Amino acid sequence: MILAATSLDSFVQLITVLIIFVFVLILTYFTTRWMAGIQKGRSFNKNLRIIETISVGNNKMISIVEAGTKYIVVSIGKDDVNYLTELKEEELKDLSFKDPQSMMQNPESFSAIMDKLKEKYSNRSRHE
Repeated sequence: MILAATSLDSFVQLITVLIIFVFVLILTYFTTRWMAGIQKGRSFNKNLRIIETISVGNNKMISIVEAGTKYIVVSIGKDDVNYLTELKEEELKDLSFKDPQSMMQNPESFSAIMDKLKEKYSNRSRHE
């Protein structure tokens, strides 16, 4: 009799913990989506946009920034940002960022990307 009561209590405790766990997961999911929406709204602007960034060392990057109608190259370090030069639109090689629809029409599939990576690394291992 006592054994049956304790096993029933344990089962009820388990179910209660599972329900609370699922509730916390759902709450976390919706909170994350809500916060992402707030951040997206804050970061949306039409005058400044990072076009491309490349890392050149630890905590050092070079970025092309579109500011209005100008393209500015800046270096970004740990504690500073420095102006390097200004580019004309004709000097940029890839202008696909100007038309987001063209990027979405021919998206590269995940399997195609994986095939390229496999080929790249299999060629490296052959040369070693």
